Amino acid sequence: GVAALAALLALSVLMTACGGSGDSSTAPITWQVWADPEEAQVYQSIADEYIKTNPKAKVTLNAIPDRKTFLSRLSASFASGSPPDVYLINYRHNGQFVSKGVLEPLGPKLEKAKGLSADQFFNVPMEAFTYNGVLQCIPFNQSSLVVYYNKDLFEKHGVPLPTNDWTWDDFVAAAKALTLDTNGDGKTDIWGLGFEPSIIRAAPFIWSHGGSLQSDPNDPRSITFGGDATREALQFFVDLNLVHHVVPDEASYAAQDPDSRFMEGSIAMTLNSRRATPVFRSIEGFAWDVAPPPADKTQASTLHSDAFCMPKDGKNKDAAWKFIEYAIGKDGQTVAAKLGRTVPSLKSVAESDAFLDPGQSPANSQIFLDLGPHLVSLPTIAEWPEIEKVINDEIYVAFFGTKSLDAALQTADDKTREILGR
Repeated sequence: GVAALAALLALSVLMTACGGSGDSSTAPITWQVWADPEEAQVYQSIADEYIKTNPKAKVTLNAIPDRKTFLSRLSASFASGSPPDVYLINYRHNGQFVSKGVLEPLGPKLEKAKGLSADQFFNVPMEAFTYNGVLQCIPFNQSSLVVYYNKDLFEKHGVPLPTNDWTWDDFVAAAKALTLDTNGDGKTDIWGLGFEPSIIRAAPFIWSHGGSLQSDPNDPRSITFGGDATREALQFFVDLNLVHHVVPDEASYAAQDPDSRFMEGSIAMTLNSRRATPVFRSIEGFAWDVAPPPADKTQASTLHSDAFCMPKDGKNKDAAWKFIEYAIGKDGQTVAAKLGRTVPSLKSVAESDAFLDPGQSPANSQIFLDLGPHLVSLPTIAEWPEIEKVINDEIYVAFFGTKSLDAALQTADDKTREILGR
């Protein structure tokens, strides 16, 4: 017992010497992320490379594979006064924390950072993480929704490959041509398309058709799903199943997720952001690439962006900022870019071979940069995660035909007004 106590005291002294008191840039820090195993490996690599340049530092990665669990744990950690030193979060989910004033705004720190400045980053994600004119968190990436497609399937069946200017009609034609009964048993073996029926997948179609999720573009709380153009775009979206039958039915969708189907070659196209790239690089059976979402009246895509945030009451803010500074800088972003996870938010890395490497799939990585001017952000208000769940539930039942689209949109509007009126 005495030996154990002595060891504990020695550890305490060591921790204090190494900055355990909270003012040292080498104090141990925790970094919480939402990530599947492939993504977690990318984030661990960033931490490992950081420690190589700062041998006294310690970064413990807490990777949570489920988004709901990630958000609930993060909320609970703030409530208990013990948040992680650093966390990485999508802008759609951060409003609930920003609005409570629990974050250390990182814009002022970025202004003082050596060799880094706000104008070196893409503007759209910077705006998504700005609240009342102050940058709260620093974007790590600027991804967009794209179409991943099985190049071999297209070529095998003589279907024209997607182009950078393809249309809704081209998209439907390709999906129909690649929905196949390969063994003649009357059942579909390969679907032309497969994706999660949700607002982050549907939004580019709404914007491309001239629709909006806000009745007043200057009022972020004027969320509505009732506009004519929005309804028409969502009708096109649900008709991919109800009319064209180019996606797995509800039972098939529930049995196997779209990413797994794409990897095994049983869907020709799927909709996802850059986060699918690391796992898709493990595909050995066929060649694949990416294309922009098909355009209607205009080109549009959904901003997918995550940023590094620092809690105001963090215990090791000097060490946390030193790590963030590395991760958002050229070295940290180059690690993530080479491993395929991110479209770098730092322009110099996004435009380098670390990201555009033609020897790595997808060959058309340039499209992620070309879509930059066409990116639209989803709302960032505190209530958005709850509203997003409401609209996702209604899109799901409309998509699979258990509720009419009009009834689903009415329910979504009613529940949204209820949430915003509390």
